[in-house]
Amino acid sequence: MREEILSRLSPGYPWRELLAYKPSVGSTNDILKELARQGAPQGTALVAGHQSDGHGRRGRSFSSPQDMGVYLSILLRPNCAPSELMHLTCAVAVAMCDAVESAAGFRPGIKWTNDLVCGKRKLGGILTELVIDRGIVEGCVIGIGINCCHKCEDFPPELRDMAASLAMITGSPVSRAGLAAAMLDALHRMNETLICGKEETLSRYRRDCITLGQEVSLVRGEEVRHALALDIDSSGALLVRLPTGQVEAINSGEVSVRGMYGYI
Repeated sequence: MREEILSRLSPGYPWRELLAYKPSVGSTNDILKELARQGAPQGTALVAGHQSDGHGRRGRSFSSPQDMGVYLSILLRPNCAPSELMHLTCAVAVAMCDAVESAAGFRPGIKWTNDLVCGKRKLGGILTELVIDRGIVEGCVIGIGINCCHKCEDFPPELRDMAASLAMITGSPVSRAGLAAAMLDALHRMNETLICGKEETLSRYRRDCITLGQEVSLVRGEEVRHALALDIDSSGALLVRLPTGQVEAINSGEVSVRGMYGYI
């Protein structure tokens, strides 16, 4: 698998020797975070055929069945203040839309802030984690899981009405190696403009974000509020208008789009 991914990377990809493939791991992000602490260089990447402990935001499990998806983590070393990377997840999401479009021939949408979707179904998720030392981001670990080859019955029963794979959407097989190579190429391009190209990145994110213009639910603990999603601000926060007319920036907490993932 590693050699096939390497053969599909663009000639200018600079981190070829830093790519590893493992048939099965606990979590690609957990491994990359440990490598970051050990001093691994920028561009260190791991692709796994299966994760036994794949997880997303807030520790939620991410279904990672053997040889069905691309489960990839990469280490970047931006050497900047955390405030300069508030838009990181947005930048990764746009890059992954580019990768899917290149590998599968269609462009997914983004459900704020970190889900790749098509229609009302989730195709993949993103988890970004920072390694901070004395106020400087010395490493950021970016993890992405994208459903590639699943049939509907390959998902756990509780996910079958809300998840989809690239193969299900296109009706054709999609190469996992080709998708992994497209993801790595897109992440390298993203890294080149991560700081200097922030405005263009957020502009592209707004075009891909299906949450904008939708009625949403803002969920924090037991509290649920309803609002209209208006825009994405310069830090990647979701601007919403509450029924009172007040506009609020949402940086964390759960945001559900009505009609998605079974929410009504």
